[in-house]
Amino acid sequence: MSTFDILLLGGGGREHALARCFVADPAVGDLHIAPGNPGMAALGTRHDIDAADPDAVVALATDLGVGLVVIGPEAPLVAGVADALRKAGIDCFGPSREAAVLEGSKAFAKEVMAAAGVPTAQSRVCDTIEQATAAIDEFGPTHVVKNDALAGGKGVVVTDDRQEAIAHASTCGRVVIESFLDGPEVSLFVICDGERGIPLLPAQDFKRVGDGDAGPNTGGMGAYAPLPWAPESLVEEVMERVVAPTLAEMHRRGTSFIGLLYVGLAMTSRSGMQVIEFNVRFGDPETQAVLALLETPLAGVLRAAARGELDTVAPLRWRDAHAVVVVEAAQGYPYAPLTGCPITVPTDDEHAWTLQAGTTETDGRLVSCAGRVLGIVGVGPDLEDARATAYAKLAEVGFEDGFHRDDIGIPH
Repeated sequence: MSTFDILLLGGGGREHALARCFVADPAVGDLHIAPGNPGMAALGTRHDIDAADPDAVVALATDLGVGLVVIGPEAPLVAGVADALRKAGIDCFGPSREAAVLEGSKAFAKEVMAAAGVPTAQSRVCDTIEQATAAIDEFGPTHVVKNDALAGGKGVVVTDDRQEAIAHASTCGRVVIESFLDGPEVSLFVICDGERGIPLLPAQDFKRVGDGDAGPNTGGMGAYAPLPWAPESLVEEVMERVVAPTLAEMHRRGTSFIGLLYVGLAMTSRSGMQVIEFNVRFGDPETQAVLALLETPLAGVLRAAARGELDTVAPLRWRDAHAVVVVEAAQGYPYAPLTGCPITVPTDDEHAWTLQAGTTETDGRLVSCAGRVLGIVGVGPDLEDARATAYAKLAEVGFEDGFHRDDIGIPH
């Protein structure tokens, strides 16, 4: 079998999960990571460059002679790194700058959904606080206020407090105000080649900071997959009603979508499946749970997508198991996380492992450097066993300044 080298951009928990897949893939030769994190050091060669600098990424990829660049975070995508790589003739898994606006602008995503006939919440795009206040009052509680631009997973406020909603809108500039979608949420990742999509397993994440979905929204405090309560037809319905028309609309606009389309869904009581949002990269922390169950080697699938060749890929194979990931966050997250706190990580085993996200090394010690610090993954034959395995491994983590939710993996 011929092999190819990979350059993976990013340094969070999602990239750590991807790196684990790549090093286990017989098609992958050398794995290069830029910039990575201490937990990824044993999996590949780290390179200290700015992953959102197109020229630096192209120069590194060219110098290394890699066969594929995989872009993890949103910032390099919005900065046009994928465009620069493709212009240089380098295969890249990640959408162009124009296609990445699906995540970079909530208003643009709504425009595409409307044109494609995708089911989603009613909304108003507001450029002034007066417009936003009027829209907040029009829809009434529960209020949903979304920063139009990227906000590191902290741009959305969902609240019954009118003043809190208005206050958030006043800090954002352009905002999208939406009607509230009730019901459980689902995340579905779809690998896309511009025309076709291959879905991964649906997952559910836990966005609020506290047990019982209390407190402010975060980037995600944990996730699990698969979803035993989800309708068997869910993935097929999403592909037919959401993904296919969205890919067709993007292609019609001359901005074909190549990369990972993240579809955030609400399973509403009145209107059925509705799209909450699109992201344009693997979501964190759902990726950690979903990839723990993937048996098909991933690198070849992503390379086929980068080349517009998903029609050559066989159906994905999955473990007959469940996975749960619990996020260990730093005190103060999601507002002002405490950093520089020492961490000790337990030894991985075949059923549970630790993925690093907000970590760095100082004077030879592993310390926290961001809000979401670790993701602890547990795999088991059923959901309850996977939960127990993840929390048992979490109990071995040494991080006195960390905290986590105790209800990850309990469907809600």
